[in-house]
Amino acid sequence: MKAKWQRYVSFAAVIAVGLMTLFLFASGSEFETTISAQTTPKPTPVPAEFDQKAALAKLREQIKGKEKEPASTVFKNIQSMKDRPAGQLLAVMEFGYSRSLGVNCTHCHVPEKWESEEKPQKQITRDMSAMTGKINGDLLKNIKNLASAAPTVNCTTCHRGEIKPALNLPMPPKS
Repeated sequence: MKAKWQRYVSFAAVIAVGLMTLFLFASGSEFETTISAQTTPKPTPVPAEFDQKAALAKLREQIKGKEKEPASTVFKNIQSMKDRPAGQLLAVMEFGYSRSLGVNCTHCHVPEKWESEEKPQKQITRDMSAMTGKINGDLLKNIKNLASAAPTVNCTTCHRGEIKPALNLPMPPKS
């Protein structure tokens, strides 16, 4: 049982280091020298003037009857998840991205101009989604002796409800 636990910890460490390395090289950042562990997610405050629930309800009303059609035929400027049903795309945005990063739609989108490329966060999200796809589709399957038949990482793996990924570990308890 102890060996199994050690494999899980080793696997998590390998993934964390790989994701941190990718993030640091992509952002051009230097390693932080201070320890500032994120131990509990703190959702990023969102502006009160944007009502995400109402915006999503409006979008769901606009696509009524087309929920099962490919997202690329229902929405404008869909560059990833083109074949995902339009109704599922909204759920992915709401639960996969919004909750994983502790933000609302306005982090990547301009309300009522959802197709706009005005915010760089939209392309960053696409690129990071491609990164997790590569990790899940190509890299994890090559790690031998994983206990899971289908190991997976997603936005929450690193972001934990924060815009900035958790890059530091908390200090171990004093013995």
